Amino acid sequence: MKIKISLISAFLLMFFPAILLPQTEKIDLSMIYKIKQEGMRNSSIEELAYGLTDFSGPRLTGSSGNARGNEWAKKKMEELGFQNVRIEEARDFSRGGWDNLKAYVAMTSPYYADFACNPVAWTGSTKGLIKAEVVLLDVRTEADLDNYKGKLAGKIVLMPSTTTYEVSYEPLAKRYTDDELKQLSMAEMRPFGGRRMPPDFANFAAQRALRNKISEMIKAEGVAVVINNSGTFNVPRSNGATYKAGDPEPVAEVNLAIEAYGRMERLLKHKVPVEMEIEIQNRFFPSPKVYNVIGEIPGTDKLLKNEVVLLGAHIDSWHGGTGAADNASGCIVMMEALRILKSLGVAPRRTIRVALWGGEEQGLNGSRGYVEKFLVDPNTREHKPDYDKFAAYFNMDNGSGKYRGIYLQGNDMLRPVFEEWLKPFADMGATTITIRNTGGTDHLSFDSAGLPGFQFIQDEIEYDRGYHSVMDVYERLVMDDLKQNAIITASFAYNAAMRDTKLLGKPEIKSIQNIQERRPVPAMN
Repeated sequence: MKIKISLISAFLLMFFPAILLPQTEKIDLSMIYKIKQEGMRNSSIEELAYGLTDFSGPRLTGSSGNARGNEWAKKKMEELGFQNVRIEEARDFSRGGWDNLKAYVAMTSPYYADFACNPVAWTGSTKGLIKAEVVLLDVRTEADLDNYKGKLAGKIVLMPSTTTYEVSYEPLAKRYTDDELKQLSMAEMRPFGGRRMPPDFANFAAQRALRNKISEMIKAEGVAVVINNSGTFNVPRSNGATYKAGDPEPVAEVNLAIEAYGRMERLLKHKVPVEMEIEIQNRFFPSPKVYNVIGEIPGTDKLLKNEVVLLGAHIDSWHGGTGAADNASGCIVMMEALRILKSLGVAPRRTIRVALWGGEEQGLNGSRGYVEKFLVDPNTREHKPDYDKFAAYFNMDNGSGKYRGIYLQGNDMLRPVFEEWLKPFADMGATTITIRNTGGTDHLSFDSAGLPGFQFIQDEIEYDRGYHSVMDVYERLVMDDLKQNAIITASFAYNAAMRDTKLLGKPEIKSIQNIQERRPVPAMN
């Protein structure tokens, strides 16, 4: 019997080897060596970081800084020798253009104290420098609004806040431990799109309704300035109003950190009058589009050259800092990855394209616009011609920390592929593969279309401390981590561009698809 099995096995191996032997990845270790050497010895990471942060400045969607960043990226791609470089229209942008020109906030009574502030994007200006009494809105229910009717004209209003400062004993920055990475690599027994805790939609809706009533009263009363409690460690955060181009300009609105807000709140609750002086100058202008910046190394294989391996990160930022960790870090890593391959004279079989997405912070606008334009009809969900030419998408948008592995987004078929691709980087700490999904950024535009789109696992470093705030500047970048990320990204792009077949997307499961189609999708702000 053993002899018969051996003879059968030999026969099958001779004529049908794929039946018994698993498909193995062909890894060009000599090219990986070259990528590592180029990325470590001749890195452009620091210079790219300077250009997209200090030189370009903040890049709020629709702002003049956004346009300046796009132009810098286009010029830099051309200097690096990328081809087919362009700034490409992605989507309309309903909020329009907005720039902050001046922001000054200080308490003048009972004594002087100047405060760090951050104007809320797409809110209006003050009428020059105003000096006014501060009023704390103590509003828990709609009935409480009656206490302030006829009393707020020309006043500076502190919005109601339930935020309080709590001491944290966690380090400001940290890396994943081995135990944490092991835990991350384990599957979670939850359905796709499932949540650990059901959201309290009723409470959320009630709070939003109350906030809308407060906003209506503020407009009707003629309030001069609205102040929000947003930020800690005297670092105000960045966010935007739900303004639409053509609407009347909203009341001037600024964010103060909890320390400044709390000081005035406590004074007012102790019946101590507080006065402030504030000057906010903002500019609105037409800016109806979201744009992506794109460049590439064209493919050379006559059969595969029109297939695309896509690298991406979002170039837009909030306006308080210079959008360094979120997400200049991802943009410069993707540009550096392509620079490495270009410097090595790589002639990829497939086209390797880098796309710097616009409007991510307002709902993945740039990447969704790309998918809608080239890959999937947004109304019928029918595939467009480029859909079958799409080979892979790799994204970076988790701050400045180094890669520790990759999220599979539930795609079991690619585990053995990525295991092989990561082996040359084990000594860099990038070994973890998790079946889990991760959300919140541009790979979702491709994953939701049934395409192989992935986000790398990264050390968080100071992400929660710096992102979406005035602290998100050049100093948040860990240059050695970004150099490592560019090397690994270049390797993944090369492997995807050179393999015989495209990376597999997840098989369509009709029952799951139907459930997902019936599930309401929350609006993104």
